[in-house]
Amino acid sequence: MSEAGNPPATDKMLAAIATPRGLFVYLLLYGGMTVLAGVLAFKQVQLPPTDLSVEAGIFPYLILVVISSTVAQLYGQKTANTIVWWGFVPLVISALLMQFVLGLPASTEMLDFRPDDLAAFEQVHRATWRVWLAGPAAYITSLLLNVWIFSKLRGSGETNTLGLMVRGAIASAISQAIDSVIFITLAFYGEFDITNLMIGQILAKVVLSLVLVPFLITGGVALAKKLDSN
Repeated sequence: MSEAGNPPATDKMLAAIATPRGLFVYLLLYGGMTVLAGVLAFKQVQLPPTDLSVEAGIFPYLILVVISSTVAQLYGQKTANTIVWWGFVPLVISALLMQFVLGLPASTEMLDFRPDDLAAFEQVHRATWRVWLAGPAAYITSLLLNVWIFSKLRGSGETNTLGLMVRGAIASAISQAIDSVIFITLAFYGEFDITNLMIGQILAKVVLSLVLVPFLITGGVALAKKLDSN
């Protein structure tokens, strides 16, 4: 029994209910973005009006950056780091489910009438072991780094909107650059010359971090505060 006379199970339920609504919503969104980032990463897109190209997984990944920074701002660095680590759960489960589905035989209808769709699906999702390892390694390093830099830059002007935007941009730009170095090196080093690919990816991600992240973090913090106040 707890000091208040409630059984332990009731205490846990009350603690769960007491979780801020903003944090609860961002937890749900975070898990979905970790999985979506890996799926969208298979397409390379060009950023108009520039010639910069980037893998499309950067868009949900930027949302992960925004969520982790928002959580660090409102609920503390420790909570943000915990969310980043728990992000491995949907990553691992989705990877295992993908391997399970790839190992199952296709239906006769798909083999007979949609063989091109089947071939495309398997070609895209049968990633090499190096890519499977590179993604999680880059994910955990860059997002923990983002939370650490964002929190370290926090000062007396922590409630200032401009300060929030600057901190978010700096933390995101640095962590995204490190993410590109880790992922491209682990996934493709030795396969071909990775210099141009790495430079292009870093430039594109830094530009997106400086242009989008400051406004996304400001909006993310405002939304969480609104949810918590309801």
